Amino acid sequence: MEITFLGATGTVTGSKYLIASGSKKVLVDCGLFQGFKQLRLRNWESLPIRPAEIDAVVLTHAHLDHSGYLPLLVKDGFSGKICCTPGTRDLCAILLPDSGFLQEEDAEHANKHRYSKHTPALPLYTQQDAVRSLRQFLSVDFDRDHDLGNGLILRFLPAGHILGSALVSLKNGQTSILFSGDLGRPHDPIMKPPAIVHKTDYLVIESTYGNRRHDPTDPKAALAAVINRTVERGGVILIPSFAVGRTQSVLYYIHLLKSERAIPDIPVYLNSPMAVEATDIYSDHFREHRLTPSECKAMCGAAHFVNSVEESKRLSSFPPPMIVISASGMATGGRVLHHIEAFAPEPRNTILFVGYQAGGTRGEAMVNGVPSVKIHGEYVPVKAEIVAMEGLSAHADYAEIMDWLGHFDAPPTKTFITHGEPVAADALRHRIEEQRGWSCRVPDYLERAVLK
Repeated sequence: MEITFLGATGTVTGSKYLIASGSKKVLVDCGLFQGFKQLRLRNWESLPIRPAEIDAVVLTHAHLDHSGYLPLLVKDGFSGKICCTPGTRDLCAILLPDSGFLQEEDAEHANKHRYSKHTPALPLYTQQDAVRSLRQFLSVDFDRDHDLGNGLILRFLPAGHILGSALVSLKNGQTSILFSGDLGRPHDPIMKPPAIVHKTDYLVIESTYGNRRHDPTDPKAALAAVINRTVERGGVILIPSFAVGRTQSVLYYIHLLKSERAIPDIPVYLNSPMAVEATDIYSDHFREHRLTPSECKAMCGAAHFVNSVEESKRLSSFPPPMIVISASGMATGGRVLHHIEAFAPEPRNTILFVGYQAGGTRGEAMVNGVPSVKIHGEYVPVKAEIVAMEGLSAHADYAEIMDWLGHFDAPPTKTFITHGEPVAADALRHRIEEQRGWSCRVPDYLERAVLK
């Protein structure tokens, strides 16, 4: 067995791992690079393997940095099955077409206003490309072996990150490798904890928060404090949020805070059709999370769902105070950009980031205090209060990762540390080597390793 690291090295985005087992070639995750331009340009480069030579794709979960390259892979010739859990299949059915639509929309806007360096600006793929890729999805239930061919066995275990998220185990009879994907947290308010694993020959572990611990402050109390002080000054709370995962947590906390009268009963708007659909899907997969059907219903009822483009455009002119939740979570695209244009220049408003902000994104820039951000070719001043709440993160921090690793009966032959910025990945490597005595490596982009 061999592994080639085609993404998520030196960055938290672009997850792609090529596994070769005998004549079988399987791609674990197929994500988009995001953030810095030099990373995003990789999305336009050819893979080191022709898509037609890949036999199957296995997804850990639906987030675009793990699934968003699939429409292009299919467009370029991949014809095999895309294996994932039922929850991931349902979420990809809304995430991928939306991604294609946004890319078409961005290209059209760039051409209309002539701010692209390319003439004409083109989308990486279209909405129709994304819809076509969905025909190749194959749902595989958790905790069941699935034969990928030539004796390569796939098994999904719950990862606790978002709905449908999985640890991926691959075995070929001699060697086993486990991919953490994005590892969830043991005490997430919605998702159940990651499955306990006792052994694997090789491990690929994420390191998004490999050098940090999450703020121990109760996130519900922290959210209430941000909302209340913004309301007191007559402002708008804008929450750029990932449509899957963070949006549902935010809605659930807002529901609890209003029920407890800890915040005023101000209007809440969810302006993301994708997030609206994703929230409904949580009711269909209630066995995967902690919420009862009635709690799911209450979560869905915590906000007014904005569906039409016309209402979305009017939203920025609605009188404060109000809460607006809109994708994308790193402010890389989507409807939230129009709200940032409207709300960022006003000091009484708050822009609240509730998830990880990758380097090179607008979200990361605002969290680090830039005076303005470029949106649709123009610079928008940032005078609103900027708040980052990592306590709502769906990623395990280094302490939670170390606790999860503590359940292994024996060290893997090699642990590969990926899906982290360089400092975070190396910090986790050092911690695992020092505290566990395991053999670790932070792989480079396109590095290949033989798994004996």
